Amino acid sequence: MSQSQPFLARVANGSLVIQILVGIIAGVALAVISPSSALSMSSLGGLFVAALKAVAPILVFILVASSIANQKKGTHTNMKPIIFLYLLGTLLAAFTAVAMSFLFPTTLTLVTSTTSIAPPEGIAEVINSLFFKMVDNPINALMTGNFIGILAWAIALGFSLHQASDATKQVFQDMSDGVTLIVRFIIRLAPIGIFGLVAHTFAQTGFNALLGYAHLLGVLLGSMAIIALIVNPLIVFVKIRTNPYPLVFRCLRESGITAFFTRSSAANIPVNMRLCEDLNLHEDTYSVSIPLGATINMGGAAITITILTLAAVHTLGIEVDLATAVLLSVVAAVSACGASGVAGGSLLLIPLAASLFGIPNEIAMQVVAVGFIIGVIQDSAETALNSSTDVVFTAAACLAAERKKAKVRLQKS
Repeated sequence: MSQSQPFLARVANGSLVIQILVGIIAGVALAVISPSSALSMSSLGGLFVAALKAVAPILVFILVASSIANQKKGTHTNMKPIIFLYLLGTLLAAFTAVAMSFLFPTTLTLVTSTTSIAPPEGIAEVINSLFFKMVDNPINALMTGNFIGILAWAIALGFSLHQASDATKQVFQDMSDGVTLIVRFIIRLAPIGIFGLVAHTFAQTGFNALLGYAHLLGVLLGSMAIIALIVNPLIVFVKIRTNPYPLVFRCLRESGITAFFTRSSAANIPVNMRLCEDLNLHEDTYSVSIPLGATINMGGAAITITILTLAAVHTLGIEVDLATAVLLSVVAAVSACGASGVAGGSLLLIPLAASLFGIPNEIAMQVVAVGFIIGVIQDSAETALNSSTDVVFTAAACLAAERKKAKVRLQKS
């Protein structure tokens, strides 16, 4: 027993990224050697994702409420620049997707199966839904994972408790610390969970179904790579005036990998919270910006909506002028902010964008079905981009604020 303790301690304290990579390799190997055994591993991945989704709502609610309630007067949280970066990044992602769609036009062989889920009928419906989510019953919001409602109630409660006694504030701080410990334990199980997810995915699909959509996937993944490796670093450089790539690569490595396999921005909130803590960012800032980013920072979703919509346009031979393409970018960016934080959430907004070109709902829903076919790659990459960008922009705003403070102190001295 004495010999096993040091080994277990080394495993618990070892590099989580390396352990996840080992889990990925082991999952692929098991799928190749014994597909039947790999299929049975799906419960490991399912349990991990379910645990993340279960803890995320209560983590966001307690952490945001506690952070605001315990915030000292005169403390700046840098939320305005972060929200601006979120919206700017989403809009630039849509513009990039339009450019890629015109440079590499895609046509589809539309499938016959459609989904019975009804998409929103217009921007007004999306915005109306957002407002109603904000005033959702707090218990129902926690039960259903309505993060917009959770954020609204947490912020309202936090401000209400701002004038409460120190003892009451300490109770919320202790609850926040307790939930954070639970989150850390769940995140340590990521290598096992991702092993199960990878093994099941490779054994079930083998990615054979994706070969027919290679060109479409190439345009989607290429657009996301441009945002992740060129546009986002450029935005960060403008903010912090130093080499942005160490920050960008760390966020892609530590946030993007887990988001890729969980395929849920909401489920990745605990992972991002932990990464922000490791980056020594201001807790009052990231405790609000990370869950907010999971609901409105949707660059990957904007890319998916735009490219799949324009693929339908090219398939039907519809002429698109520059003004309509720009309008599509704006609609995609606004719609993406209303996309759900769960797997495949952006796909049901495609009919909304397609309606700009007079594409009937029956054809638009066939495009949605294509999206679900390629979702094993498309949705994974989209979530990885969305979730890692939450930390990238939060860190950029915090570092820019620190740089500004240091400059002021230097001038005074």
